[in-house]
Amino acid sequence: MNDNQKRLHRQIRSRKKTALVTDRPRLSVFRSNNYVYAQIIDVKGNTIAAMSEKVLKKDSKSAPIERAKQVGAEIAKLAVAKKIKEVAFDKGRFAYHGRVKAVAEGAREGGLQF
Repeated sequence: MNDNQKRLHRQIRSRKKTALVTDRPRLSVFRSNNYVYAQIIDVKGNTIAAMSEKVLKKDSKSAPIERAKQVGAEIAKLAVAKKIKEVAFDKGRFAYHGRVKAVAEGAREGGLQF
């Protein structure tokens, strides 16, 4: 398997696990080199809420992990405003480490359960 196939395989494996919880929307996280994106997607595949580091005012003094935690807290605020309290965490092809973990921690502190 080449690198692209391995990446796709990890993503499919992660999505299968989150698909087992069919009654909850999923909190999908995407991490690029520069930014972290998070969105809440319902069972049908429609985006309910979205947040990224681009939307937040970028503070050059804060660390990337702190900004990712802010993204998690903001997406949780949007979800709670739309009366969503339980989600399934979809880390995609990324390891649960660093900025992805910070988004999850920020979302938990904001009131989401997964």
